[in-house]
Amino acid sequence: MNNLINKINFYHSVVFFLLSGSLSIIINRFESLIISPVICLLLILSIGISHGALDNQKGKRLIQLYNIKNSYLFYLIYSMIGLSIIVFWLYFPTTSLIVFLIVASYHFGKEDIDFLIKNKNASNLILYFLKGTLIIVAPLMFHFNETVNIFKLLLIQNENFFLLLGFIETKQILHFALLTSLLVNIYFFINNFKIMNILIFIDFFSIVALNYFLSPLIAFTIYFCFLHSFRHSISLINELDAKDFKNGTHIFVKRAMPLTFLTAILYVASLYILSNYYQLNDAILKVIFIGLASLTFPHIFLEYLLEKNEK
Repeated sequence: MNNLINKINFYHSVVFFLLSGSLSIIINRFESLIISPVICLLLILSIGISHGALDNQKGKRLIQLYNIKNSYLFYLIYSMIGLSIIVFWLYFPTTSLIVFLIVASYHFGKEDIDFLIKNKNASNLILYFLKGTLIIVAPLMFHFNETVNIFKLLLIQNENFFLLLGFIETKQILHFALLTSLLVNIYFFINNFKIMNILIFIDFFSIVALNYFLSPLIAFTIYFCFLHSFRHSISLINELDAKDFKNGTHIFVKRAMPLTFLTAILYVASLYILSNYYQLNDAILKVIFIGLASLTFPHIFLEYLLEKNEK
């Protein structure tokens, strides 16, 4: 079954590469073709967040490991962490953004390549982070002003933060960061070498192409939904049924729908409230990224506790 999963991941990377190239060409060829933030939001709410929609199932496993009988305690703690992130962001937006970018870089770097890594050790934590910085560095490198404007919409008003970003851009630090991410990918490719590892470079150049040709929001949406979330979903399907991928997919969709639907409702409700104070597109950007931050932290914390205790 592992060979089947590896084949699926490999062909998925190839398809994603072709998708990234095709969309880049089409959108640039037809300048009037604009993917609105509304479409990005819908994709994230349907495909993107679904890869975390089994956290309730994982929560049940976790409370069993801690011999906790009341399952509602997990839902309470999970929800409180997410809500705390939103409240903290409102009062300390710059700190929240910086921490979120660091945590997200590690999360993206780890989840997108973890299935290829056999020898896992403490040094991988740094390597995962450096690999994942590509998701943050690429939009800043190719669309600096537009990315900075997104940061400003996320309530960031700290002038020192923007001066630091300007310094990073003018001193070619972004180029160095991009090169570092590439070198880390080369390391992962060589370490425990197998032909399957070529998808590391396929993914890398797909992400670079997306961010070079497309706006930061569209590039991130395509990456998040069709690479990151899809790949994580494949691993979840394998966990649900390691013998029958088709049956695992059926179980995954069935179990993921309730939490995905509930999260979508909360997103839409938040968007409705914010749209009374901001323009629709601005409100969507706030909901997408601050909302993802509130989901990312409890999701990663849950994954960490499970990995630690199940070892």
